[in-house]
Amino acid sequence: MKFCEKVRAARVAAGLSQNRLAEMTGISLRTIQNYESGERLPKQRDTYLYLSKALNIDQGVLLDDNAEFILKAESEYGSKAGAQARQLVEEISGLYSGGELAEEDMDAMMKAIQDAYWIAKQNNRKYAGKKQ
Repeated sequence: MKFCEKVRAARVAAGLSQNRLAEMTGISLRTIQNYESGERLPKQRDTYLYLSKALNIDQGVLLDDNAEFILKAESEYGSKAGAQARQLVEEISGLYSGGELAEEDMDAMMKAIQDAYWIAKQNNRKYAGKKQ
């Protein structure tokens, strides 16, 4: 299940409107709408915490492999790498929009691309420095 689906399902299960969730978390209504529509992922780990507390669910439920990938890229290589990882996830996810590929195949493809990203970062570490 994707992040957008998890947030929407947890919000509905908790009986909250998008507006009420925004008030409880301090996240703007537009951002909540973007999360639920799949247009955007949280940029900071704290956002997952705020959402999980408001929705009364474990934070790990909201984190998926893509979110972990983005957060790890930012933590290890800086905000520029986090933005690049986010862009990579969004662009690769856009390739799936036709719906012809099975979800497990999409997940395997995303994992392979993320693995290639880490290999490239590791190989180029001596040129790029630790944080950019």
